[in-house]
Amino acid sequence: MPNEAGLSNLDHERTPLLAQAARGTAVDSTRSPGVLLDEEAGLTSTSHENNRAPSICDTCSSSVAGVISLLLVGVFVANSEGSLVVASFGHIASEFNDLENGSWLLTSYVLAMAVAQPMYGKLSNIFGHARMLLVAYTFFGVGCAMGQSLLVVVAGRVVSGLGGADMGSLMSIMITDLVPVRDVGVWRSYVGVVATVGRASGGPIGGYLTDTIGWRWSFLGQCSPTVLSILLTWLLVPNRVGPSTDESMLTKLSRIDFIGSLLLGSGILAFLLPLELAGTSLSWTHPLNYLLFIASGALGAVYFLVEAYWAKEPIMSPSMLLSWDVFMSNTIMFCQVAAQLGMMSTVPLYFQVTQNTSATVAGAHLLPAVAGVTVGGLLGGWSGRYFGLLVFATICSSSCHLLLMLRWGTAIKPWEALYIIPGGFGNGLILSTAFVALTARISKEDMAMACSGFYLTYDTATAVGMATTSAVLQGVLKSGLPTELRDYPQKDAVC
Repeated sequence: MPNEAGLSNLDHERTPLLAQAARGTAVDSTRSPGVLLDEEAGLTSTSHENNRAPSICDTCSSSVAGVISLLLVGVFVANSEGSLVVASFGHIASEFNDLENGSWLLTSYVLAMAVAQPMYGKLSNIFGHARMLLVAYTFFGVGCAMGQSLLVVVAGRVVSGLGGADMGSLMSIMITDLVPVRDVGVWRSYVGVVATVGRASGGPIGGYLTDTIGWRWSFLGQCSPTVLSILLTWLLVPNRVGPSTDESMLTKLSRIDFIGSLLLGSGILAFLLPLELAGTSLSWTHPLNYLLFIASGALGAVYFLVEAYWAKEPIMSPSMLLSWDVFMSNTIMFCQVAAQLGMMSTVPLYFQVTQNTSATVAGAHLLPAVAGVTVGGLLGGWSGRYFGLLVFATICSSSCHLLLMLRWGTAIKPWEALYIIPGGFGNGLILSTAFVALTARISKEDMAMACSGFYLTYDTATAVGMATTSAVLQGVLKSGLPTELRDYPQKDAVC
């Protein structure tokens, strides 16, 4: 894998997206920074076509655009789920008189996604992309239909998360299989637009349904497009994307790294649970939190040893995990997503508390950030550059959080609600450019695992951002409310 150059050589963006050693060609140092020459693009495409496994285009008459368009239905539904619940979780928890545990409606979904995500890349290589997509849609649809009590709703969110984990990662895996590396960013930007439209639609739709016919319909309404996605996938999307094999089911099952999956999933869960429990169910200094963090580190160490020295087909190869390019791309994306999603999870609640707005209006306040994500994602995919854009995206996001900290108090002017746009713009830029930087330096054999790892990082960052923000919010409320409500007759019931 051509990783010796690393992201450190990209300071002036003169390193092409594919390392030259892999192609045996020289780089023209006089060309524009960060842009591939036409000759290089041709070599990239040729190399990709010669080395890749048989793709959808090789096995059926469906066009690339047609197949990807079918999968976008699932991408839209999965992304609308998150913002839909962000806009309505306060009403759901209030209905069950359990506002303190309402944040589980947000974090249970991403916790389940983070735990399930690592396995999907490998399973799709073994059983086929379409088959695993059908499994994911089924989990997602069943989870959306569960909603009789807060506990059942949270359980349904877990089941939905098991399905939602595959919808985005499989799309990226198929894109990297179908198109040259040079075009991956462009296609990913289109997927980002659909995902962004889904996130933008979820908030207002969820708020509107909550205000009118009830929050349960915001979940049940997702079942119809999920069933449609199942039918389209079953009828039109071929299952064999990787090299065809005649392995028996027993042989396929033997290729699954169950021990590695269990260790990795348990380690992720042990790491994320304290972030959810601290400040709500438990204090930050409770011994259980420390034990879970220690267990997470121990499980991670054992997982790495198992993958390096025992597993025949690791979930994620040790060489990929030790790659500097993989580490930097995922680290940058993790920090950005955790900050952005943590902030966005509090925006509807902020307007409901400070301005007494309805759930519909509160959810609509997420639209400026979502618009920023759309523009940033398209720019990142089309530009052909990534080092400079990563730096610029970080500056945009930092300015957003600084403005919110300094200006958002108990009352703001209407135009100040637009402060969240730079944060969304920076988030969109990083999601596109970090993915391009990652896939440009990953071998074809590791591509599915790298895509799953990328989405695992995204899901983990989402859980960390939301859980940490919720824990801090609950901690501040618990410490400040008794003082603020000292003259209120029913303060004990509120606090």
